[in-house]
Amino acid sequence: MRLSFKNIIVWLAVVAVPATAAAETFSLDSCRRMALDNNKAMRIARERMKASEYGKKEAFSAYLPGFDFMGTYMYNQKEISLLSGDQMLPTMSFDPSTGNYGYNLVTKPDGTPVTTPDGQPVPSQVALIPKSALTYDIHNVFAGAVTLTQPIFFGGKIIAMNKIADYARELSGKMYDNAAKEVVYTVDAAYWQVVSLGEKKKLADGYIALLDTLQRNVKAMIAEGVATKADLLNVDVKLNEANVDLTKVENGLSLSRMALAQICGLPLDSDMRLVDETSGHKYFDTIVADEYSIEDVYENRSDLQSLQLAVKLYEQKQNVARAEMMPNIALVGAYTFSNPNVFNGFDKSFKGMFSVGATVSIPLWHWGGRYNKFRAAKSETVIKQLELDEAKEKVELQVSQAVFKTKESLKTLQTTENNLAKADENLRQAQLGYREGMNSIDNVMEAQTAWLKANSEYIDAGIDVRMCNVYLSKVLGTLTY
Repeated sequence: MRLSFKNIIVWLAVVAVPATAAAETFSLDSCRRMALDNNKAMRIARERMKASEYGKKEAFSAYLPGFDFMGTYMYNQKEISLLSGDQMLPTMSFDPSTGNYGYNLVTKPDGTPVTTPDGQPVPSQVALIPKSALTYDIHNVFAGAVTLTQPIFFGGKIIAMNKIADYARELSGKMYDNAAKEVVYTVDAAYWQVVSLGEKKKLADGYIALLDTLQRNVKAMIAEGVATKADLLNVDVKLNEANVDLTKVENGLSLSRMALAQICGLPLDSDMRLVDETSGHKYFDTIVADEYSIEDVYENRSDLQSLQLAVKLYEQKQNVARAEMMPNIALVGAYTFSNPNVFNGFDKSFKGMFSVGATVSIPLWHWGGRYNKFRAAKSETVIKQLELDEAKEKVELQVSQAVFKTKESLKTLQTTENNLAKADENLRQAQLGYREGMNSIDNVMEAQTAWLKANSEYIDAGIDVRMCNVYLSKVLGTLTY
């Protein structure tokens, strides 16, 4: 009886239904969604987008006046006194005869002033200023100020910083888009790896079923005397090898499921079952970009758009560096207060005053430091432009390679599909010939090995078409998520 590959797969699917009924089934789109929601790289990209949005708001605030408050308290050990001791000041009286004021002095009988040994006249009247009158308590001093600063002209620095923030926000969006496409591509690779190993497990089970059937037939033929024990030993060896290969495939399948679960943000022990494992779908659609506009590719590629934004961003950094060589003008206002205050003597109470003015800062000479900073920023812009040009050349080559690879994978799939039909027929003829005594057991096992290889190559070719399709969409910038 002919045991075809399709019959084996159907039989295994029916047998496997009760064992996998409890497992949750995931489609490719659901795996993509889970990965985009839970993947660490995507969460990092989303936080970068938030940070860039906050950065834009911060840059815009530089246009607006800034308000600041400063307060201080100080304890002083000693009081402050403006006099070293009590002071006696000479007084003056008005002389109507001269029309002027004159000092009140002690005079001799002849009218001349009495002087001290050092020649200073002696006043007849003094005004006493005690030291305590000009001694102030500054043990506890409180002071504060509320200031306003409104930028007027900063050499275009504020405008440049706002443009940098805009480009940074756009750049974070492009980086998110690029990260999402990388995640989608990674998910697809892991997804189809699981599907591939699942198909190969079914194939290995089918191959073992073929060998089991052959083993039973050989045993029956030995009983009839038309086969030898050597034939049975050859089948047993092949059967053992097939069981070892099945174990390897099962281990690889388990590890691939873990890898897919990790990418999707699920526990590693999740029993993920994929739609394409059980659909039996054997047709592999593909897109071959025979005609495409490289300019459209440049516009669709988020990584190239990121580099374009980087060039613009570094151009604005040049403007920032240039602004540091230009005058800065700002309007300032303040309200200052203190306790004790000096607005009414030395009063121990809070009092203050308003003040308004403008500040101008003009850089004069910094030994070429700021100019060299501008030149360095200009060189960095040139570097980014060269990196963009180089990336465009690489993208053009990458697209060409992806197109060739996609066409090659489609031809390989067609070839393996033809080989699969021939391997099925070859196996049927070998089994029929063995039953009629025209072929040896070696011919049958060779046919079975060729059948296994043809099916394995067909599975690999089908998965390769899938991955080439996704990769081509990725390099063309048309991959959606």
